[in-house]
Amino acid sequence: MKEEMKSLYVAIVLSLAVILATNWLFPTKKTEQNNVDTNIEVVSNEPLVANEEEPILSTDDALKADKRIPLENLSLVGSLRLKGARFDDLNLRKYKQTLDPNSEDVQLLKPALSNNPYYAEFGLLSGDASIKLPDASTVWSQKGKKLSPDTPLLLEWNNGQGLKFIRKISIDDNYMFTIEQIVENNTVKDVTLYPYALVNRTLSASEGRTKVVHEGMVGVIDSTLKEIKLDDFKKKEKQEFSSEGGWLGFSDHYWLSALILNNNTKSKVKFAKTAENSYQADFVGEPIKIDAGSVGTFNGKFFAGAKEIKLLDSYAKNLDIDKFDLAVDFGWYYFLTKPFFYILDFLYHMIGNMGWAILLFAALLRLAMFPVANKSFESMSKMKKVQPKIQELQDKFKNDKNKLQQEMMNLYRKEKINPASGCLPMLIQIPVFFSLYKVLNIAIEIRQAPFVGWIKDLSAPDPLTISAITHLPLPSFLDIGLWPILMGLTMYIQQKLNPKPANKDQARMFALMPIVFMFMLGHFASGLVIYWTLSNILSILQQRVIMKKLGVD
Repeated sequence: MKEEMKSLYVAIVLSLAVILATNWLFPTKKTEQNNVDTNIEVVSNEPLVANEEEPILSTDDALKADKRIPLENLSLVGSLRLKGARFDDLNLRKYKQTLDPNSEDVQLLKPALSNNPYYAEFGLLSGDASIKLPDASTVWSQKGKKLSPDTPLLLEWNNGQGLKFIRKISIDDNYMFTIEQIVENNTVKDVTLYPYALVNRTLSASEGRTKVVHEGMVGVIDSTLKEIKLDDFKKKEKQEFSSEGGWLGFSDHYWLSALILNNNTKSKVKFAKTAENSYQADFVGEPIKIDAGSVGTFNGKFFAGAKEIKLLDSYAKNLDIDKFDLAVDFGWYYFLTKPFFYILDFLYHMIGNMGWAILLFAALLRLAMFPVANKSFESMSKMKKVQPKIQELQDKFKNDKNKLQQEMMNLYRKEKINPASGCLPMLIQIPVFFSLYKVLNIAIEIRQAPFVGWIKDLSAPDPLTISAITHLPLPSFLDIGLWPILMGLTMYIQQKLNPKPANKDQARMFALMPIVFMFMLGHFASGLVIYWTLSNILSILQQRVIMKKLGVD
């Protein structure tokens, strides 16, 4: 029984190591051609978006190539391209590209003529090819000089056939745009139009992608989360769905662009590869009939900004956006990861420093697990106390494995020891560890959050590495920081307090675990390493007190 449980313990630890190592070791890795799928029978086959020359301009020059309307709120700054009423210039005011406070803001959307463009459009389709509709080449006339929360933007365009198109664009204080498309039908016949919207993005082939957090196309379609990897398009160029409500777009590690679907109508949704390194998420809504002499209205929403968890939750609730919080990749342990974030966020606002919040969180977790850990440490301390007797049995019955197992079980019963109890804290720690690991990787609130001393970003590895101290050239895998070394040391001390495995191979394997974990976690978020280090220290103190109480050396 003892050997079986130790094998289970080893398997759990090694599984954890393999999964974490895989995540770390194996990251996944310009012509404007936007086409909303026209597989609805009534929709015309005319191009919806004009083709443009291959992008060769700098972002600044590309922005100067077209007339623009500035936009600004508390969270965003940029401009709207008047031609096509396109969202293609957006910077996040609250987030810098580097730790340098003077560095540039994070750039989210980019114009088509620049390198790696990223933009969104809204428009209308018709089954009648003779009807002129506004598209990507349409130059709108504007009413208003700036888009802000206090000053919505009004755009107008007349097709010369009796249809007047009005587009009212508004923005809140954060990242949500509202687009109201109004059509005045001044003709003598009814008109049927279909609303559509798209987000198009060119991604560099060399741009790295991590498997820790989903990065790529994403959406909630009929209440089901769809995470579509760019590699999926190697097999087929598009994926199509039908959805009533939900959203779709592109997800980065910390940023998101999303088209919000109407909850009361069916939309045809498509994720597609439109050209080399160019991808598009779009939808076509249900038709709206506009009677002669009347007015039709089409409403849409577009999110472009940071994946702030509390803000996404508020949008999901107040705007009735289905599962909008799933834009954040909470992972398998959603039921733990999200509550952990809210606890950390509460502690952060109480203390004012995310690093101390993580340490307090570690202490609270240890307190919550105290009863289970206490029983485990008591059992392990008793096992350490009877280690000499176990050694005697091993020497006495070294040629009779069955007899050895029988005598050891008798010893455990006599000493009231449960050899399996030592595995329980590890089984509990695995989901806890993975959940906190996810939180520290996904929560933008932890991005560039400082601790004390040299730790300026808890979401990044410890920068005070061996090579930074000694100036010795080291392979990146071996070049770890001070906190991972402290973690490895505390793990080693904790291991020395545990009973030594009877099996020599297992003993060697356990002896190597602190070194393996030290180098493996050396390149993980420093916040996670700090949490693990304190958790080890608290475990050592708790176990030492129990050992002293039981009279164990």
